[in-house]
Amino acid sequence: MAREQPAAAAEAEATPELSYREQLEFLNPIAQPLASRKLTRKLLKCIRKATKHKQIRRGVKEVQKFINKGEKGITVLAGDTMPIDVYCHIPIMCEDRSLPYAYVPSKADLGTAAGSKRPTCAILIKPHEEYQETYDECLEEVAALPLPL
Repeated sequence: MAREQPAAAAEAEATPELSYREQLEFLNPIAQPLASRKLTRKLLKCIRKATKHKQIRRGVKEVQKFINKGEKGITVLAGDTMPIDVYCHIPIMCEDRSLPYAYVPSKADLGTAAGSKRPTCAILIKPHEEYQETYDECLEEVAALPLPL
């Protein structure tokens, strides 16, 4: 019995993650503007760098609180969160405060990039001098995405 559990765990680790195209099948209808595959990689890389310097806000409640306080940054939302009522107000808050935001296809990838074992559906990346170049690239590309009507 004890030998079966590690084998099952090894199989779970060996299963490949879903590709970008496969993740798109699970998107919400409100997931606009959606980051491209390349921009998604850049955003996740920026989140990993920001996590090292403790410059992220993770989770709907915390992101909402700091947007209301006027904190600046890039808001990254997971496109596969169900039900959408959980976080559908955040894009409106971002638009009211002129904060750039984008959706990435997977909340699991978002949580992993933030250094957590749990998936997360909202992250606010704050600017910092250690990763300013990566942050500026992401900011420019996210700001260039067309906003939904």
